[in-house]
This record gives sequence, structure tokens and C-alpha cells, in this order.
Amino acid sequence: MSLTGQDGGAGLGRGTLKARAASVLDRGPVHTVELAREALGLEGPPQVLSAAVYTLLGSDPRFVVDAEGIWRLESGVAPPGEPLSRLSYAVVDVETTGGSWRRGDRVTEVAVVPVTAGQVGRGMDTLVNPGRRIPPRIQGLTGITDEMVAGAPPFPGVAPRVEEALTDRIFVAHNVRFDWGFIRNHLLDATGDAPEFRLLCTLRLGRFLLPRLKRYGLDSLTQHFGIRIHQRHRAYGDALATARLLLHLLMEAEARGITDLDSLDRAMAAR
Repeated sequence: MSLTGQDGGAGLGRGTLKARAASVLDRGPVHTVELAREALGLEGPPQVLSAAVYTLLGSDPRFVVDAEGIWRLESGVAPPGEPLSRLSYAVVDVETTGGSWRRGDRVTEVAVVPVTAGQVGRGMDTLVNPGRRIPPRIQGLTGITDEMVAGAPPFPGVAPRVEEALTDRIFVAHNVRFDWGFIRNHLLDATGDAPEFRLLCTLRLGRFLLPRLKRYGLDSLTQHFGIRIHQRHRAYGDALATARLLLHLLMEAEARGITDLDSLDRAMAAR
């Protein structure tokens, strides 16, 4: 079997092949084998041709096939977005004086680890002076003491670095509402504005993709994938582990045929 079409288009990319399939189906429904030959320029046994068509079109919501192998175009459906593995993410972790901004809790440490096209980069991390005492139990959990943050900048002093690290990326965290809530309020307090970001939660993603696990905390999910956490309950250690966890979860999603962020959001919402 060859991917060289009758027009000599050897080495056509997946996007070009999909465009040709869409062009054929725009004229009306077509059987799998005919679609493989007419749109993709393939020749071979029907089973092989069917497998090639399903591999190419099966995860694209624009293409619909019935039980008899007849393909058609679904009207009004947008093509998939950029593949999950090619997107740019900012994986964030914050350590705080407690769990409630409204009760006066503030960030004591923030880390942002970039993930770009499936690669984890070296991010930024900094201690932050919260402007209040850190409760003893929080000091015991994180190891961050009042003495450590006494000489650290307050959040307005690190806000430009944080914003730069987040720009043009999907905001990711484990229990994302917590981390984004503190970052957003701190940015509003420091600059009077907080940019909007697409949010992705690895806790929610883990629950969706791995429904048989008993626990979905960061410790449980990283252990499931054999990821070691360096400096647990410190911002950079947790953010780095979450970035590595994210890559595993994205691979799990793509293995299920969920290839772009909109499809992932729809699948999680429908669960």
C-alpha cells in the first residue's frame, strides 16, 4: 500500500489528506474503501484501507461514519485545534500562608514551569514576602519560615516575572482553582488587572482519565506514573512534578483519541 496518490502527491501531510477527504465528502456520503481510494489515493485490501481511513479521520469530529462504513461530513463542526502535545503550558504551584485569600492568606512562594511541544523547560521560582506571619503548621509543612521570606520581595516585585512566564500559555496546576485564585488576586492587587488564561487542572484530568484510582492527590498520581517529587510542598518541586505528570496525562488522552484542548474539555464536561 502506498501513500502516493494518483496525482503524484507523495508525502502528503495529514492536514492535506484530511482536506482532500473533506472535499470528497462535501459532495456527499462515501464508503470507507472508496474514500481511501478517491481522497487518499490508497490501494490495497479493504481491511487495510479501512484501517488507514479510521486512523486519519476517526478522532476528527467533522467526519462521521455509520455502521455500514459510510462517511459523511458533520455540518457546523470546527476542525480540531492544535494537538495537545504541541501546545504551550505554564505549570504553576504556589505555597501560601493558608487556604483562603478572603481571610488574608497570601503567597509565600511561586513557581512556573514551562512545557512546550512536549518538553519540560527550566522555569522560574521565587520566595514571596506575604506581609504577614506564616502559621507554625504551614512552616512545618513547607519548610518556609518567616525568616526565609523576610528579605524576599512582596508580590508586586515579582508580578512582572510571573506574568511573563504565563503569557501565551495554558495555565496548569494540580487543583488549578486554588493556584489560579491566588495568582489572579495577587495580580489584581499588584497591577489592577489580571489577564485571562485557559485553565487546565491535572487533578480533574487524572480523575477523568484514570477512574479506577482510589486517590488523585499529587502524591498518588505521581506515584502511579513513577514520577519522583523533589522537595514536596515547595513550589518548584511540586510544579516540576506536575509538569511531568501533565505529559503522562496528555499521552493518556491522546491514546483515547482526544487530540485537542476543546475535545478534552468536552469529554471531561460530558463525564
